[in-house]
Amino acid sequence: MVKPSASSLSGLHELPASFSGASSPLVPKPRSGKRALTLIFGSLVVIGAGVATHVGANLGYDDSRAAYELSVAEAEQTQNALSGEIAVITRTVANAERALAADDGLLASADGADALSRAALLAAEVLGEHAGLARHSFPKPDPKPDWPWELFSTMKQLDDESEEAAVMDKAFAAASDDLQAADDDVAEAAFVHVSGAATASSAFEAAHLSARNKDIIDLRRAAEELAGRTSFDDHALEGYIALEDAAAAMIASEAAEIAEKQGPLYDTRLEVEAFARSLAPGVLLDFDWSPIVNGYGYSDSMAGYATWWYGDPGHANIELTDSVAAYWPGERSKSLVAHEVGHAISVKCQGMYDDSNQNTIEHWATAWAISMGFHSAANGTSAYGPPPQDLIDAASGCR
Repeated sequence: MVKPSASSLSGLHELPASFSGASSPLVPKPRSGKRALTLIFGSLVVIGAGVATHVGANLGYDDSRAAYELSVAEAEQTQNALSGEIAVITRTVANAERALAADDGLLASADGADALSRAALLAAEVLGEHAGLARHSFPKPDPKPDWPWELFSTMKQLDDESEEAAVMDKAFAAASDDLQAADDDVAEAAFVHVSGAATASSAFEAAHLSARNKDIIDLRRAAEELAGRTSFDDHALEGYIALEDAAAAMIASEAAEIAEKQGPLYDTRLEVEAFARSLAPGVLLDFDWSPIVNGYGYSDSMAGYATWWYGDPGHANIELTDSVAAYWPGERSKSLVAHEVGHAISVKCQGMYDDSNQNTIEHWATAWAISMGFHSAANGTSAYGPPPQDLIDAASGCR
């Protein structure tokens, strides 16, 4: 038998080398990556969303907190200005009340006092309405939360508080405007009140000529100081108080002087004093009356004694015996008074004669009385002799 060759078998149906009743194992196909990628992507999306939410919450919180802090800072700045305004008007009202308390009705007008009282009362009411705003405080934010839902909740709270701070900022500004207006009203009324008193001081002085020189000088200086003020401040207040004190002192010293002059010669003494002032207008003169001056005054004798002080203003004191008033308006009394006024008027004519020489001093007073037309020997001629003509000529230039 011929064994078939391999080539002759090529057209035959070949069977598997072995047979089995069990199915052959299946080779697994490669698994698709699509589902895995989807799961990964989904996870990443969830994670990314969470991260984005957390980041957004943090950034939003930071912005809200920064906006709140800025709003509070601006409001507190306005509040500080309000506190300053409160301090100013508190002082102004207190000063106004001090001015009213110092008013004795001697200088300031009643209308001015009433206007100031009303303005101070209204200002106190405005102050009471707004004083509480200066004590307002803004909440301090808690530490920054960790969780997004806490951040979002706190963010809303910060935004609301920012709006409230803005509202308070406007309230502070409006209150400051109200207080400023009230303060201006009080200051203006106070200035009118005190400056009016300064203006009235001249008429007051003229109405109280018997007041002592010291008190008159104090009144003038206080009035001059007050007149130089352009607004109501601490200095104006102190000047006004000094002015009122001087006016009260003038009333007291005038009363004391009038009491000293009382008696049968009272009216005549006032006539003599008025005459002396008429000879030297503008020179402040004090007068003292005694039965005896320099050992004279008995019987029909009379005497006087003058002391003067150079300065701004210069002033003098003249002592006279009661006999000068008793023989008034005799020429002898007038000439003696003119001699004493000649001493007193030296305060207006300093340097016109040698005031270091007692003899020249007396000759000057005599010369001045002669230059004024008083020729009775009581003008000083009887006591000190006739003065030289050149001194009389010089004294003629002293008025």
